[in-house]
Amino acid sequence: MGGAGILLLLLAGVGVGGTWRPPKGKCPLSCSCSKDSALCEGSPDLPESFSPTLLSLSLVRTGVTQLKAGSFLRVPSLHLLLFTSNSFSVIEDDAFAGLSHLQYLFIEDNEIGSISKNALRGLRSLTHLSLANNHLETLPRFLFRGLETLTHVDLRGNPFQCDCRVLWLLQWIPTVNASVGTGACAGPAALAHMQLHHLDPKTFKCRAIELSWFQTVGESALGVEAFSYQGEPHVVLAQPFAGRCLILTWDYSLQCFRQEEELSAPSVVSCKPLVLGPRLFVLAARLWGGSQLWARPGPDLRLAPLQALAPRRLLRPNDAELLWLDGQPCFVVADASKAGSTTLLCRDGPGFYPRQSLHAWHRDTDAEALELDGRPHLLLASASQRPVLFHWFGGRFERRTDIPEAEDVYATRHFQASGDVFLYLTRYIGDSMVMRWDGSMFRLLQQLPSRGAHVFQPLLIARDQLAILGSDFAFSQVFRLEPDRGLLEPLQELGPPALVAPRAFAHITMAGRRFLFAACFKGPTQIYQHHELDLSA
Repeated sequence: MGGAGILLLLLAGVGVGGTWRPPKGKCPLSCSCSKDSALCEGSPDLPESFSPTLLSLSLVRTGVTQLKAGSFLRVPSLHLLLFTSNSFSVIEDDAFAGLSHLQYLFIEDNEIGSISKNALRGLRSLTHLSLANNHLETLPRFLFRGLETLTHVDLRGNPFQCDCRVLWLLQWIPTVNASVGTGACAGPAALAHMQLHHLDPKTFKCRAIELSWFQTVGESALGVEAFSYQGEPHVVLAQPFAGRCLILTWDYSLQCFRQEEELSAPSVVSCKPLVLGPRLFVLAARLWGGSQLWARPGPDLRLAPLQALAPRRLLRPNDAELLWLDGQPCFVVADASKAGSTTLLCRDGPGFYPRQSLHAWHRDTDAEALELDGRPHLLLASASQRPVLFHWFGGRFERRTDIPEAEDVYATRHFQASGDVFLYLTRYIGDSMVMRWDGSMFRLLQQLPSRGAHVFQPLLIARDQLAILGSDFAFSQVFRLEPDRGLLEPLQELGPPALVAPRAFAHITMAGRRFLFAACFKGPTQIYQHHELDLSA
């Protein structure tokens, strides 16, 4: 005889002497009753027929089709309740409401496929629970919340699917002061027949992320940069066709991004912000008409032109980056013309002036500032040769090395993770590349098909190191770096709406929410919101 049967016999004989016959109508014909217990077969709607002082009730093959909320309110004194070989498949919320004295609940050998998350609510005296030998593939999270008195739980004999839905159970078992029988997994195939208590919760990947559309900014853009000014996050868009750098901020009333200010910049390709205390600078790199530096002296003032930047050197800018050298802010502007040159401009007094010309005649398309081995470095991509790495030495940049096997690289971006420096190389024709610094050079880790790509950009959003590969011909792809393998894994396609010729991405956190800006050359800028999903819920 099983444990439930033994307990039933023990409770059935508690405190009873002689023979007791229940009053008329208090024991159905299909039940055997004593003063404190009842054993019933084949009789639905049983609780309505019993004495309110009943201590134990065993229901075997009763024909009950479901356990609804409040099914046992008429027998509040129950200490033991047993179900065996019944046909019901669902246990609803608050099915055992009112049974505050119940200590033993055995629901065994039934056809139960699901239990509502609040089915056991209110069983504050429960010590023994068995759900053995049913059809349960999973259990709802927090099913056992509030059952502080549990000492024994039996879940064996159920076809549990050992996916993210059982993660909470694996995490709960070590924290509870009770013995728990869990049984084996029925699936997935890789875990079939493995005992649940042998599973390691750390191996479950049950957190997912999603980027969903949030807002559209009408004009097309070539660049987007996030920055913080006076404690508030901002975004600046380089909009060449609108001829401006557009600064956006968060509207707390409307819960969306709105225009704060714009500065006139015809044919602008990059708007690079720099905040120095109360002062805001914006470098507007322009294809024609000369690049300019704008400045806002204080938070209550507007941006105004401050100076023209190296008009004889910057003839066709393609990118601008901010970097700090010897404690001073500098800009490097990549020039894509044969007559101009990539130029380093550093602060000197009230403005920024050329410090060094770099890489003349090579038609540079992109500049990336990074730190390697504790020193400032600069990586330049160009249309005419492999990317070249410079290092800061003696107050100027000196050539250090180039990137082998990396022809036709349009742009470069880097990030750091776990002490390593990774580099993303964007290629319009061919495969874009992921590389890692080994102390002397960048070495190839991974290649990704990227026909029509102008941007392959890493972004750290919350705890996730992401990479977005934009495309002019297909959907833009979002990848996530898997720490265990050190490789990018596909996460999702961006859209709808689909991006049209994306050129830059930026991440910003605003009011506790995380947003991704996607600047598009042939379509409007799209804003997506970052969501975290718990697959174990």
